Amino acid sequence: MNKRLPAILAAIGAGTIYGINHTVAKGLMPIYIQPFGFILLRVTGAAILFWLISFMGPKEKVATSDWPRLFGCAVLGMCINMLFFFKGLNLTTPINSSVITTITPIIVLVLAALLIKERITLLKILGILTGLAGALGLILFSSSQVQNAPNIPLGNLLVLVNATSYGLYLILVKPLTAKYHPFTLMKWLFLMAVFINLPFTLQEFTEVDWTNLPKEAILGMSFVVFGTTFLTYLLNVYALKQLSASTISAFVYLQPLIAIVYAVSTGADSLNMLKIVAALLVFSGVYMVTRKPKPVA
Repeated sequence: MNKRLPAILAAIGAGTIYGINHTVAKGLMPIYIQPFGFILLRVTGAAILFWLISFMGPKEKVATSDWPRLFGCAVLGMCINMLFFFKGLNLTTPINSSVITTITPIIVLVLAALLIKERITLLKILGILTGLAGALGLILFSSSQVQNAPNIPLGNLLVLVNATSYGLYLILVKPLTAKYHPFTLMKWLFLMAVFINLPFTLQEFTEVDWTNLPKEAILGMSFVVFGTTFLTYLLNVYALKQLSASTISAFVYLQPLIAIVYAVSTGADSLNMLKIVAALLVFSGVYMVTRKPKPVA
């Protein structure tokens, strides 16, 4: 338990930062920076930070056989995941995006069953269907647009793609965490992500009026680069050394709790009955999926 406790605290810390990020990042787009331009800022900033601190870790050489998996992790965890999430967040609301994101544990379970033949019980099947109903409810029945959320259904769908990509990333990166130090993994993953993202993000990045950004925009971008990118990925890869991918993914349901409190308290979003019902369905689904079966007497 001594080794698991720091890992659990790391996962809670990452979930809390992610929850706040739904509102912080949303407030910066598209006024100061477009979503794809934001991703280039994120991965470049994180890559620089990880290479700067990499000397504090051991000198490790990545095995030739691990490079394809490392590349796949970069594509799923630092490219598809980030691009679809920020584009979706730009189109939807902070509460909607945070609720949709909580379907990640269900996606991890389904992918684990398909890829590593993990057994799915009847309770978990019911959980999958319940959580999916909540996510689809937000996608299909949300208002088409509100202020600063021009296409909520499409935004919700893009966040669902993001959650799927992140779930697959957790499964794919897990074996690497047992072989390499977190600094080794993150410095290479983010360096690759810079070049993979570059063709899709460079134009929006160059459109930013960097010399005239107000202080609040600079602080918000700094939070996203250092907190939401550098710190959360470091915390999660550390936690994966002690916890399973499905356990890590279960901490994602902290995000809507943090996001709702933060978004409502700052006036960035509001609650309605659809969001409440959808959140309850997703939470119930996550609970059923992550619940451990009682041992047979």
